Amino acid sequence: MDMNKYDSMVEMVSRTFALSIKNLPRTLREAVGLSYLLFRVSDCVEDHADMDAGRKAGLLEIWEQVLQGDEAPTAFTDRISDLDGSDPEVYVAKQAGDLIHYLHSMSPELQGYIVDRCGRSALGMARWQKQGPLVDTVDELDDYMHQVAGIVGYLMTDIYTWYYPFLYEKKDAMMPVSHQVGLGLQTVNVIRGLRSDLARGWIFVPKEYLDQVGITRQQFFEPEHEVRAMRVVNMLVQKAERHLDYGLEYISAFPRRLHQVRLANIWPLFFAIKTLALSRDNVEVVRSEVKITRDDVSQIMRMTTLKGWSNRWLRRYYEYLNHGDGELLVAIDEQNQDHKAFH
Repeated sequence: MDMNKYDSMVEMVSRTFALSIKNLPRTLREAVGLSYLLFRVSDCVEDHADMDAGRKAGLLEIWEQVLQGDEAPTAFTDRISDLDGSDPEVYVAKQAGDLIHYLHSMSPELQGYIVDRCGRSALGMARWQKQGPLVDTVDELDDYMHQVAGIVGYLMTDIYTWYYPFLYEKKDAMMPVSHQVGLGLQTVNVIRGLRSDLARGWIFVPKEYLDQVGITRQQFFEPEHEVRAMRVVNMLVQKAERHLDYGLEYISAFPRRLHQVRLANIWPLFFAIKTLALSRDNVEVVRSEVKITRDDVSQIMRMTTLKGWSNRWLRRYYEYLNHGDGELLVAIDEQNQDHKAFH
């Protein structure tokens, strides 16, 4: 595949993850970027607003067969020819043949990791399409998030420990941690997407949480119940925080000399914890959507590029982004200035 086309597709479907992927060494960047695009093919089907659940489940099952090599890519792409290719995710899905061809150019071991994890995720999504759009318990939410994000965490660890053999001895310890990070990132996505998910008929707020505050799924989105709804939002925020807190442990597995790789993991984590901080006690989460600003993104990237080699500093900055602390911010800025002066 032409690398310019490859890079542009990654940027089409996620500017923030594109920042992390482009920061990796070339071979690692290709493996992570391709995996991301293959997962986005599944996302295109699962998230499509105008497609019924039965068709989605069927397409996801066919996509898994394409990944396994049991079906030609055209078995999938011919079935989505009616979809609007001006949608970035649809465009990527329609390039499935090129993506599979690119996959087959990689080492057999790496292919095995990618096919296994992406295929499992596609089948998990298909199962949830058959199950339906409502989540009753926290365990059910965790199962859904495992299919769409926890498995992604496993694959990233597969790829990193394949690329850096000296990390392989840490793989067993890194696996459950990467899974927790995946669940954390997806919980933040659930919080951000409450309204957009509702528009396509899905409600990922566990009924278990709603029962605790005495409201229904419908009431969760009604203005007169916003006080109780915010208690539920904060339950989700606390859940996300518990998962994301594993992120620094995962990053610390990478030695300081792998600063670029560390940054590729730091940025999604720190963007997520900043989003979580903005979502806490914020009724706009229920009314519309809460996003971090471009300035937030730029500041996080700048600060962590300068100081992200230090695990101790990362912990302090992470806590600042999550809970805020004026004195800490001054200290961080002073360290930043000292760093500039030293150079």
